[in-house]
Amino acid sequence: MVGENTIADVAVGENTKERSPLLPVRHERDFFVCDVFDAALKGDSASMEHPIFSLSKKPDMKTRRYENGPSWAEVRPGAKGLATVFDRDILIYCISQLMGAMNDGRPISRTLRLRAHDLLIATNRDTSGRGYLQLREALERLQGTQIATNIITGGKETFDLFSLIDRARIVRETREGRMQEVEIVLSDWVFQAVEAQEVLTLDRQYFQLAKPLERRLYELARKHVGQQVSFKIGLEKLRTKCGAQSTVKEFRRLLQTIIDADQTHDHMPGYGFSLEGDMVEIRTKSKAASPTPRELFIRLSEEAYEVGRSYAPGWDIHGIEADWRGWIERKGISPLHAEAHFLAFCKRRGKYPGFS
Repeated sequence: MVGENTIADVAVGENTKERSPLLPVRHERDFFVCDVFDAALKGDSASMEHPIFSLSKKPDMKTRRYENGPSWAEVRPGAKGLATVFDRDILIYCISQLMGAMNDGRPISRTLRLRAHDLLIATNRDTSGRGYLQLREALERLQGTQIATNIITGGKETFDLFSLIDRARIVRETREGRMQEVEIVLSDWVFQAVEAQEVLTLDRQYFQLAKPLERRLYELARKHVGQQVSFKIGLEKLRTKCGAQSTVKEFRRLLQTIIDADQTHDHMPGYGFSLEGDMVEIRTKSKAASPTPRELFIRLSEEAYEVGRSYAPGWDIHGIEADWRGWIERKGISPLHAEAHFLAFCKRRGKYPGFS
């Protein structure tokens, strides 16, 4: 397959429409995930406006250049090609570990030593020999991909060049050739974003999205919609932000395929998409889906958030909220007293392990 197309785009038999587009949940694990995309690029408005990760499932050797006024950014591939949207899972996991350590009151550094098996489980990846090989290749692409950009501040232009990670090293390997421990050194720009706690929360279902374009669309929705009910963007601009290399016509087709699949399976987490002419509207799923009236208008007060924090100290309260909303949706619950129900959920979550 080339570019953003995947086998899921091709109808095979009558059962295709009934099959969920989501990847299966390979491992049952309670894992809290933080979003590094916005955090990593927070300090560079030019790069923040443009995609970094390739949507291709084949080696992508093309240098990308994006411009925004006087600012520009180039994403340059390494020997194994550009880092992909799926390679980004490794950064998400690293950021999650650092945020957990910060909540635990432990010191953090750019160097992380991780169990490869834990990383694969947390990101819903295959734990066979093939899964470990793919992890090694992802590390190579993350280290090899370079971002060059000009940063303009105070009337001065500064050239900056950095990789997505500074170094990756396999610390131990089994006799069968599988990684046991991996050491990853994050770039300064990623680590500084963590220290500033500039992170967002991803829905756990993100790791089940099979298409690279679906993941990128969710990232953009998570970043731009925020607390709004909806966000509108032109089709051509969305194509650019996604980093899609297809034509506008083909991108429209791919987007409409995802929209149609979501209307059937409701598989896109958190947000719904609609396409009218050349305008795309992204809406929060509680407004975009078809919930009951009580579910539609569940809003939590700032007081509820504060009480929730006292019940679950050390946790990201909005992460707990996302888990709670996902739970009541899966269970088909329409709570009569939503805030009390949410606070009971916070109580069950309790204190973050090791939080003082």
